[in-house]
Amino acid sequence: MALLILFGFLAGAGTALSPCVLPVLPVVLSAGVTGGRRRPTGIVTGLALSFTFATVALVYVIDALGLPDDLLRTLAIAVLLVFGLSLLVPFVSARLEARLSRLTGRAGQGTRGRGEGFWSGMLVGGSLGLVYAPCAGPILAGVITVSASQSFSTGRLAVALAYGIGSAVVLYALMLGGRRLTNPLSRRSGRLQMVMGGVMVLVALAMLGKYDIRLETALASHVPSILVNPTKSIEQTGKARRELAGLRRSGSAAGPDFAAAQRAAATPDATVKPDTAARPRRADLPVLGVAPEFRGNQQWFNTPGGRPLTLRSLRGRVVLVDFWTYSCINCLRTLPYLRALHARYAAAGLTIVGVHTPEFPFEKRAGNVRSAIAQNKLRYPVAQDNDFATWNAYGNQYWPAEYFIDARGRVRYTHFGEGEYARNERVVRALLAEAGQTSLGKTSHVRVTTASSGTTTPETYLGAARADRFANGPIVPGGKNFGRQPDRLAPDALAYSGRWRITTESATALPGAGLELSFGARRVYLVLGSPGRPRRMRVLLDGTPIPGRVAGPDVRGGVATIRDQRLYRLVDLPAAQRHRLRLEPEAGISGYAFTFG
Repeated sequence: MALLILFGFLAGAGTALSPCVLPVLPVVLSAGVTGGRRRPTGIVTGLALSFTFATVALVYVIDALGLPDDLLRTLAIAVLLVFGLSLLVPFVSARLEARLSRLTGRAGQGTRGRGEGFWSGMLVGGSLGLVYAPCAGPILAGVITVSASQSFSTGRLAVALAYGIGSAVVLYALMLGGRRLTNPLSRRSGRLQMVMGGVMVLVALAMLGKYDIRLETALASHVPSILVNPTKSIEQTGKARRELAGLRRSGSAAGPDFAAAQRAAATPDATVKPDTAARPRRADLPVLGVAPEFRGNQQWFNTPGGRPLTLRSLRGRVVLVDFWTYSCINCLRTLPYLRALHARYAAAGLTIVGVHTPEFPFEKRAGNVRSAIAQNKLRYPVAQDNDFATWNAYGNQYWPAEYFIDARGRVRYTHFGEGEYARNERVVRALLAEAGQTSLGKTSHVRVTTASSGTTTPETYLGAARADRFANGPIVPGGKNFGRQPDRLAPDALAYSGRWRITTESATALPGAGLELSFGARRVYLVLGSPGRPRRMRVLLDGTPIPGRVAGPDVRGGVATIRDQRLYRLVDLPAAQRHRLRLEPEAGISGYAFTFG
């Protein structure tokens, strides 16, 4: 965690030197060079604190109250506009400063107390922190994403605070430099203050028209990436990524030591080759630790009366714990194999327990999970793990992930990702034999869909927290008109067109919305939902309605009807190929993530 805090500080300092700071910079300079000598300190203090609050604590408030994601930006614009107008009128500015001083118990210090400007600087800095929040880089995006689904922790707060302090230090230096440049104009401080107030008003109006976002997008499209994100090399290091992954495990109980097996896994959706020491050879499997109990589950499915299971009650049986979520294509592709294991070995002493841990908010709804269980014909028990309690107890990091537990309650083998089904079945048979089963019959034979060779496009998210490879430049929360579709797209790139409402996790179509994707794959899946009622979405391949012979099962006549929030298969080619896909969703359809196979 200490290393991640250091990365957060360096990333924040680098962000303060990137184009993302341009909307904030005029206000920083204008507010910093006017007022008392303590105003710059107040500004950076307010910025660091409000940025930390906006990127961590407010995640819970906005989610709980169902508030719009651009509320913070609107509030910040209002504060900047009011403060800028007050600077234009010296009498109003003096009254505001005096009022702030009284609120903080500094009344009676006279003009000198008011002139210091620390508390008015705090007010401006507080609004800047809300504006600055969308600048959070990959490190903070990871912290925000984790915070949205897990309980509050001091570690996540410390990382966000370090990020804000890193930015504040650089901005403070810029303000001090600005003060030195403007000191010769001190005799005309009144006029200078009015000019700076006008600058703040103009910036607020520009932000109201979202011209700042347009500027960021233009810069991102034409400026080298090292200038757009100077700290990219730090944020993308393996150490930083491992530290972020560790946030998932923070606060977990003393679970088993799966570190060696998890180091063998490169990505959550990759086929993982475990250490050779863990390969099954009869029952000669290492003991990785005592399996943690199921905990913190909201609901159980496929158990008598919906009652929860415990590993203690399953002593004497071999248990396979499968972490999955119903919109994950890698998880869905493993379900036929799990169904086959359940059908063949349940009577011989195997219990499969699916632990449904959601990636997106809509996957927390019990009705959606129940429908997914029925649709995928799952007959074994499934626990709903909305708060990641069981996930954290196991120190898990991946979907799908499987933990093989012997009859004595010890984890003997782990597997992350798809594939290696025959090897995994040999593990089950070895553990059943070790438990005393002597007649297991032949191994199961099940046809499992796998990702096609030649697939090059990686999993792609539409929400601002994990958006990547968009031709539109940085994707930030809020409503936006992205204009017309681009003429060209780089391989594996995406582009919004028309009007969209973006949140950290999703993108919701507004009238005239479009989405372009250049992909290299055989099958294209997209997590979609249409709250309230079914809506239609046109699907075009290379500029024309997708032919039925290559359309996925969710597309009919070039149109997909979107109802439930789930994974939709849109394209089904005979082999992996490169094409350009265009989606034209009806207003109200929300998209979450593309996956490919």
